[in-house]
Amino acid sequence: MQHQSIRQSVDYLTLALMYVLAGVSLFVIASATKPLTPPTDPLYFVKRQIIWIILGTGVMILTAWVDYEKFKKLSPYIYWASIALLGVVLVHGHTSLGAQRWIKVGPFQLQPSEFAKIAIIITLATHLSNKKQLTAWRDLVSPLLHVALPMLFILKQPDLGTTLVFVAITAGMLYMAGLPGWKMLLLFPGGLATVILWIYLHYRFHVPIPMHQYQLNRLTIFLHPNRDPLGAGWNVIQSRIAIGTGGLFGGGLIGSHTNLLGFLPESYTDFIYAAIGEQLGFVGSMAVLFLYLLLVARGIYIAMRAKDRYGMLLATGVVAMFAFHVLESAGMASGIMPVAGVPLPFMSYGGSAFLTDSAAVGLLLNVWRRRKVQSYTPTVTTATPPLPVVYSNK
Repeated sequence: MQHQSIRQSVDYLTLALMYVLAGVSLFVIASATKPLTPPTDPLYFVKRQIIWIILGTGVMILTAWVDYEKFKKLSPYIYWASIALLGVVLVHGHTSLGAQRWIKVGPFQLQPSEFAKIAIIITLATHLSNKKQLTAWRDLVSPLLHVALPMLFILKQPDLGTTLVFVAITAGMLYMAGLPGWKMLLLFPGGLATVILWIYLHYRFHVPIPMHQYQLNRLTIFLHPNRDPLGAGWNVIQSRIAIGTGGLFGGGLIGSHTNLLGFLPESYTDFIYAAIGEQLGFVGSMAVLFLYLLLVARGIYIAMRAKDRYGMLLATGVVAMFAFHVLESAGMASGIMPVAGVPLPFMSYGGSAFLTDSAAVGLLLNVWRRRKVQSYTPTVTTATPPLPVVYSNK
């Protein structure tokens, strides 16, 4: 890596996007949590979120500063430590809303499945960077098994949302590692079609399916929320109402209507995009999505500028994670995606999610800091010169 000053090696655009989103979230959280805060401390949730932002900054600096080659060497330890934490959750985890996902650390509750996202990005990038090709089906066995083990622990909690995030991360990284496009279509869209067919057969012909009924309801209720307006469809209906109430410019960050009355559960966590739509309106919510678009586009650019295959895969995993989080979180709040309980990056209240997102940004900064001047082009064993692209997929 050529010598660079600290000022030249920092990606200020990615940092700015992270802190602008985090800053907006403090105002949204303050308004959305008014019915829950004690009169003596109306900024209770905001103060706690500021603590997580400060801690997240430390995590981001650490993951950005340490040479990512060291993460590669530590991959086996990172992978099994993540598995061990997920195992602890199943034995001694705290249960809430029918799910056992948290472990208590002092006054805070941490969610290891969130940290497992970063662990799987680092370790799967290591795994794929050591594989020369992904042309045969047998080449997919080891990376899929690598991801399957933590996914099984997470499904056991159960945490369907994080499981879907794992699928998105795996799909993005496999594609950039060289998996042919036609195999991608068979493996992932084909798998999705199989799941949809299985769910249909379950409801139509009572075919057994290895899922809890409430998980199935959450997956399908967005199609017809009025079938169970006081149960599984409640959040979807109230979320749509909240977004519609915002109109073009919203009711402002100082006060809102639906959230103040407590009609929208989880308005400061999983359904915070509905609170954004209510408080900032269509214009404000579109501006927030544009910030995420810039973040994803910047992540893709960083991946293209990576100095090696491993760095490219790290950045790709982060981009896939952020892209799916935004698509799912905003989509389920708008009623166009299943309710999977996925937080909106840097916006949803919660420490584990913010620390994970901060670590992900740290990985992007790390790859950018050690970038090459020219885009990374993989080694191609052919007589013809390689095309100037990141990766070619059949």
